Amino acid sequence: MTVKMEKIEKNTVELEVTVDAKVFSAAVTKAAKALANKVNIPGFRKGKAPRTMVERYVGTAALYNDAVDDILGVEYMKAVNEAGIEPVDRPDVDLIQMEDGKELIFKAKVTVKPEVELGSYKGLEVEKTAAVVTDEELEQELQRKQEQHAKVLNLEEGTIQAQDTVNIDFAGSVDGVAFEGGTAEGYDLVIGSGSFIPGFEEQLIGAQIGQEVDVNVRFPDEYHVADLQGKDALFKVKVNKLKRKEYAPLDDEFAKDISEFETLDELKADLRDKLMTAAEQHAEMEHKNAIVAKAVENASVEVPEAMVNSRIDMMLDDMAQNLSYQGLDLETYCHYTGTSMDTMREELRPRASENLKTELVLEAIAKVEGITVSEEELNNELAKLAERYQTSPENLKQALMARGDMGMYRQSLVSEKTVNFLVEQA
Repeated sequence: MTVKMEKIEKNTVELEVTVDAKVFSAAVTKAAKALANKVNIPGFRKGKAPRTMVERYVGTAALYNDAVDDILGVEYMKAVNEAGIEPVDRPDVDLIQMEDGKELIFKAKVTVKPEVELGSYKGLEVEKTAAVVTDEELEQELQRKQEQHAKVLNLEEGTIQAQDTVNIDFAGSVDGVAFEGGTAEGYDLVIGSGSFIPGFEEQLIGAQIGQEVDVNVRFPDEYHVADLQGKDALFKVKVNKLKRKEYAPLDDEFAKDISEFETLDELKADLRDKLMTAAEQHAEMEHKNAIVAKAVENASVEVPEAMVNSRIDMMLDDMAQNLSYQGLDLETYCHYTGTSMDTMREELRPRASENLKTELVLEAIAKVEGITVSEEELNNELAKLAERYQTSPENLKQALMARGDMGMYRQSLVSEKTVNFLVEQA
């Protein structure tokens, strides 16, 4: 095999590949045997017809095409390795010569991983934000604790207040006609959650258990169901049940009940320490991200659209998997949110492009600085990860290799080391 490479665009190359005549001839013979087992040729049992008869019966073009299909992928990958390129998309293949007894010649135009022109990445000056915990944040954390340990009371009587949970039946209509999704029974609604149309929840405040209420609302102009956008609607609502949370006062007794501390001041001090640890970790992460962002900003790289589209596909696959845990799919999600797949792809495009640029720059820095991950480091990280997932390092390693993700995992460790290198150099 011989390979000639020509750079035809910034991130596109064309390979001209010449495959030895013997290799192509062997592929034609193999294709003839395979076809002989599939077709009925008069005068011969299946699989027994000679190549000349198979070629005469199915046609030279069909025979040669099968031969090319059989070897093209293998020969293309050999050419890629010989040329030392990293394709990021499927090749556009054009057959130049395809004759038995002669060399097979084809051209493959392919998008490759772009070159990165690094700028300054050492000694970067990035200010680190000081970690601070405000009194307001501490108060919010105490309120969360208060919320977590609140008692839920089932009221026999009383009127609806903000933050109550009400169980309701409702039937909605527009111009006297019921609409899809506008009717339900036994629905639990938290007043003030904002989960219903604006104005709906507020009109239930003051209503009593067993009372029927007329709720008049207007659907937002951007509502996800086009037929209801901007329409006035009437909901007939019946209040079935009423639940209300009872909050314990924030005092020493509260601290004793929910923690190992004897006083509220001790609980506050512990919460402040934990909030400070979280704030310090957040500030550290923000500092790292800012350093990486500056190194990326200083570099120059043009990310091919093929890479961006592939990354968007991966992001949508991840989204689809997360939605499946909630019993939804992307189509249903688009319907509920009033969007489309095309719109979602365009919204994801900037993030996909920026993530790829960051990865490419970190990869280029690692290459220049000789940053790698040894087998010992890889095994140590696998052991930590295996412990987290409660499995053995060997099982985890085999799972990653079976999915073809080991290279990706190793690269993620290289990127992590590169980020730490940039922080040390800053």
